Amino acid sequence: MGEFSFSVFPNENFLDLRIYQYGYEQCAPLQSFGPFIRNHYLFHYIISGQGSLDATAEDGVITRRYELRAGQGFLICPGLINTYFADEAQPWKYVWVEFDGLHASESLRYAGLTAAQPIYQAEDETGSAQVRERMLYIAQHSDASPLHLIGYLYLFIDALMQTSVTRLSAQGNQIKDFYIQEAVNYIEQHYQRNLTVEEVADACRLNRSYFSKLFKENVGCPPQEFLIGVRLAKAAELMCSSSLPISEIAVRCGYSNQFHFSRAFRKHYGIPPQKWRAQNKKHIRT
Repeated sequence: MGEFSFSVFPNENFLDLRIYQYGYEQCAPLQSFGPFIRNHYLFHYIISGQGSLDATAEDGVITRRYELRAGQGFLICPGLINTYFADEAQPWKYVWVEFDGLHASESLRYAGLTAAQPIYQAEDETGSAQVRERMLYIAQHSDASPLHLIGYLYLFIDALMQTSVTRLSAQGNQIKDFYIQEAVNYIEQHYQRNLTVEEVADACRLNRSYFSKLFKENVGCPPQEFLIGVRLAKAAELMCSSSLPISEIAVRCGYSNQFHFSRAFRKHYGIPPQKWRAQNKKHIRT
């Protein structure tokens, strides 16, 4: 068996950005993964060799094939079908990190990485080395503390944003960035209330329809979906860090109806809040 390392990140409470798994592998010729649908963002950096990434539609038809080589990276976005496989003559060795969080899609967008443009190419070798070394550090330090690894996740994403040839121009997006950051801050400060998209748009002094369009283009989801994500992430944090009844947590996170809260939580996390809390009860402090 070739060189291989795989680690799962501890189940800690990191909301803005969070690691789920990471590792590296020297693949065998034609070794493949997929077709799979991921629940989180998964980024691979190719250390050596080459291979291919297939984007696949729901009916199984390949919509695009990317031929990739050492020094490049590829992003797999949640909810999409992808298959990737090593070259027969020069199978690739890569390092990967699976991550997510409230600001994951926004950070990747600034790096110019999206479902429509999933390929990372650095401007020069220095930038490529930064991404490679920061990812390898995470993969090779599974014994480090969660905060330490989260710090390197931020450094890795910063390297993507600073070195990608497809990164967005900060100057050209300065005004839009201001409105989006203002909206995100407003949502995170007022999610406990019966907050509406109209209120957030008014707080940003923008027309509702234009605000919703701008928000989705820049964050990757509608403002209402982002608000739900914030509320449920805060609820999960409270379930891990307190012994409050779920009914009270629901109210604290903007849900006056516990049934609506439970339904939203199950849709987002895949299991009811009671079961989720039971699985994470070792983190509850009384």
